[in-house]
Amino acid sequence: MGQLLGPNFLQFLLLALAGALVVGNVLALVRPPATRGRRTGQGDLERAPVVRSAVMIGLGLIVVIWTLVTLIG
Repeated sequence: MGQLLGPNFLQFLLLALAGALVVGNVLALVRPPATRGRRTGQGDLERAPVVRSAVMIGLGLIVVIWTLVTLIG
C-alpha cells in the first residue's frame, strides 16, 4: 500500500513543525510585541520568557538536525 503524500511525508512534517518552533521562539525573543498604545489583556506578557524560549529553541534545533540527518542519510 502506497504512503500518503510520499514516503518521507512524516519527516518533512516534523521538519516543518520543529523549524516553526525554532523560528517562532527566536522571533519572540528578538522582537517582542509592541504594547504602546494598546492595552494588554490579563495574562499577556511584555516579553517572552527567556529560559522557556531557549529550551524550546534547543529542542527544535535538535529535532531539525535529527530530521535532516534522517532525510539525507
